[in-house]
Amino acid sequence: MGRTVTEAEFVRICLALQEKNAENINIVTGSHAAPALAAGIKAARKQGLVIPVLWNSSGYETLETLSPLEDVIDGYLPDLKTLDSALAERFFKAADYGEAASMAIKKMLEFRDMRYEGAILRSGVIVRHLVLPGRLDATRDVLRWFAENAMGKGLLSLMTQYTPVRSGDMPDRSVNEAEYEVVLNWLDEFGIDDGFYQELTLSADSEWLPDFKRVNSFSSELSTPVWHWRAGFV
Repeated sequence: MGRTVTEAEFVRICLALQEKNAENINIVTGSHAAPALAAGIKAARKQGLVIPVLWNSSGYETLETLSPLEDVIDGYLPDLKTLDSALAERFFKAADYGEAASMAIKKMLEFRDMRYEGAILRSGVIVRHLVLPGRLDATRDVLRWFAENAMGKGLLSLMTQYTPVRSGDMPDRSVNEAEYEVVLNWLDEFGIDDGFYQELTLSADSEWLPDFKRVNSFSSELSTPVWHWRAGFV
């Protein structure tokens, strides 16, 4: 799914989003093309792009990958899925995930300080963590790491939206109320009060999940396609 675009087309996509009053350009999982994306963002800036550019990733990145992005990315949204190597190997087939992601996030924190314009965050780092049901120890480790390494430098986004996928070793249920309360108590324990946490949704409804085969992948009325990998500009 997807297709290659030229630098010129990438610039047109960025500028079209800005013309439609998008608040930012959100680059999702772009690590494999970091140098080309950095060049494309610089070209877009020269042609009038002024809205912030975000780097939205799994956190599983090398410092070499991040290097070209230092002067072009305004905000980073990395995941910190787990610091447990056994868990990372079991679920992600990458035992070194925690080590790699924690180093990458530290580098992102060096690249960008938190900067606001009024109530709007214009640059900085938001570290995301998805709570897995039955794996709360992994969440506690991540919260401790955030408190010791990122608190006061970035924000935390704690997510409870895990949806069972009924595949392999992944958990087959959602986070329950008891687990949710435990995690919220840990936020107090570690003194983490800058950031976001999701309200618990017990429903396993997956209607909100995107369908990337459609031109409008999201059913929300707030989602307006500008460019699609099959249709081009729409």
